[in-house]
Amino acid sequence: MGIQSNLLNGGQILANSLVRQGVDLAFGVPGESFLPLLNGLVDHPECRFITCRQEGGAAYMAEAYAKLTGKPGVVMVTRGPGASNAMIGLHTAYQDSTPIVLLVGQVGTDMVEREAFQEMDYRRMFSECAKWVGSIDRVDRIDEFVSHAFHVAQAGRKGPVVLALPEDVLYMFGQEKPVAPAHIVQPGLDSINFSKALEEFSRASKPLVIAGGGNWNQGACNALRAWANREGVPVATSFRSQDLIDNLDPCFAGDLGIGANPALTKRVQDADYLLVIGERLGEMTTAGYSILATPQAQTKIIHVLSGSEELGRVYRPEYALNCSPEIFCKALEDIKMGQQYERSAMNEAHAEYLAYSTPVTVPGDLQLARIMGGLKELIPRDAIVTNGAGNFATWVHRFYPYGPFKTQLAPANGSMGYGLPAAIAAKIEQPDKVVIAVCGDGDFMMNCQELATAARYKAFPIILLVNNSMLGTIRMHQEREFKSRVIATELTNPDFVKFADSFGIPGYRVTKTEEFAPIFTKALQSNQGALIELVLDQEVISPSKLLSQLGK
Repeated sequence: MGIQSNLLNGGQILANSLVRQGVDLAFGVPGESFLPLLNGLVDHPECRFITCRQEGGAAYMAEAYAKLTGKPGVVMVTRGPGASNAMIGLHTAYQDSTPIVLLVGQVGTDMVEREAFQEMDYRRMFSECAKWVGSIDRVDRIDEFVSHAFHVAQAGRKGPVVLALPEDVLYMFGQEKPVAPAHIVQPGLDSINFSKALEEFSRASKPLVIAGGGNWNQGACNALRAWANREGVPVATSFRSQDLIDNLDPCFAGDLGIGANPALTKRVQDADYLLVIGERLGEMTTAGYSILATPQAQTKIIHVLSGSEELGRVYRPEYALNCSPEIFCKALEDIKMGQQYERSAMNEAHAEYLAYSTPVTVPGDLQLARIMGGLKELIPRDAIVTNGAGNFATWVHRFYPYGPFKTQLAPANGSMGYGLPAAIAAKIEQPDKVVIAVCGDGDFMMNCQELATAARYKAFPIILLVNNSMLGTIRMHQEREFKSRVIATELTNPDFVKFADSFGIPGYRVTKTEEFAPIFTKALQSNQGALIELVLDQEVISPSKLLSQLGK
C-alpha cells in the first residue's frame, strides 16, 4: 500500500515543528536513534546543526547559546551513553535557570522496559535536573509535545526540558498539526505588594540591591542601572552574574561568591534592607548561607523571583514578589523614592570594589592578576569572556571588570569544562565579537576535543589557559583540611602549544608577565584565534594565599 503524499514521517514532522519554534541552531552528536530527525533537517538549511565531539560539550554550547540569545538552546543526542554525557549541561542549565530543549533518541515503543540496547528511563534519569521530561510515543502528538516543551522551558523560572524520541515513532508516517511559536509566560507584578515593599525600602538607611540568577534581559539591566544611579543605591551581583551591571558603572558594588570582597560581605550584613532581584540566595552567593542567617535573616528582604517555588524556600522575606526581573525592573524604573539615599554610600561601595579589583602581586614571574586586570585595556567592553570552574577563575572574576549584559558566560553550578565549549558557541553565534575563554589545565582537558568543532566551523576564540599542572581547587582544600597529605590532584598534561597547532590554532607559551600583551595583541589580529598557555607556579594557589600558607 502506498503512502499518501500529504503524510510525513515523524522525523520530518519534528524538524518542521522545531523550525516553527524559531530554532535556527542546534548542537549535538549524531546517533542512529534519531536519524529521521537529522534527515528532516536536511530540508531546513536555515537551521544549522553543529556537530560536536562529545555530548557534554554540545550541551554546554546549547546552554551558552541560550544565555547569549535569550532563546532556548537545542541539543540533540543519542540514547543511553549520549544522554548520560549530556546530563552535565542539563544540570548547568537547571541551576543557572537557562532554557534548553534536549532531544534524546530512545528505543522503540515496542522494546520499552526490556533493557534494550542503550535503553534508559529518562523520566527517572533527568527528574532532578529538568523542569519536565516527556516521551513522544505517538506521531500525531509531535507538534503538541514540542509546543509544550518550548512553553515549559521559557515559563517562570526558565530551565531545561527533555523530550525522548522513540525510534519507531520517528519512522512512522502521520499528518502535521502545525503549532505557532510558544509564548514566553512570565509572572506579573502584584502592584499592591510592590508599592508596600518599595515604600518600606524607601525608609531604609543602608539599602542594598542584589541582582542575579536567570530570566534577565537588556531592558531589565538598563532599567535597574538607571534607577540605582538616580536613587543612589549600590547594586551587588550574585555568583557569576557580574555582567548584569557594567562593573565600571558607579552603582556597581561588586559580586558575591567565591573570594568575595570582605567589605561587600560586611555591607550585606550591615544592610537594613536588601532588594534581591532574580537571585535565589543560594549557597555560593551567601557563602554557605552564613552571610544571612536562616530562615529569618538579620536584615529585611524584598525577594523578587520568577519561580514561586523558590520564594520562602530558604529565607523568609518581608515581601515575596513572584515576578520576572524584566517586569519588576520596568516598574522600578518609574519609582521615585521621594528622597535620595545617601549617595556617598553608593560611591563608597564602588570605590571598595575598585580597590579590591586592583591587581595584587604574588611571588613569581607571572602576575596573573595584572594580566586579567589589564585585559580591559586590550579588548572592547562588549567582548565575551567565558570560563569553567577552578581556582583560576578567581583571578578573572576579581580583577577583570566585566562589561554590559551578555559579556560573561560562566556556570553558576561550578561545572568544569564549560569555558571552551561556551566560547565556541559564542563565536558561532556572534562571529564578529571578541571572545575570550579563560580555562584551567584540568578544566580545559575535560572538553579539549571541542577544538575540533572550533576548527570545523571556523569559530576561533582566544583561549587563556592557566597551567599549574594540578587540580588547584581540590589541592587547596586538601592542604587546608589535611596538611601535606596530597593525593590525586597532580596532573600530566600534553604540550598545549602543539595541541593547539594540530587544529590550526596558533599556540603560545607565556612564563613572564611582560610576554603576554604582545602575544595577546597578535592573537586579536588573527582570524584563527589562539591558545595562550599561562604557566603558573603551583605555590600561587589564589590571589591572597600561597599553597605553603594553607593549613597553618
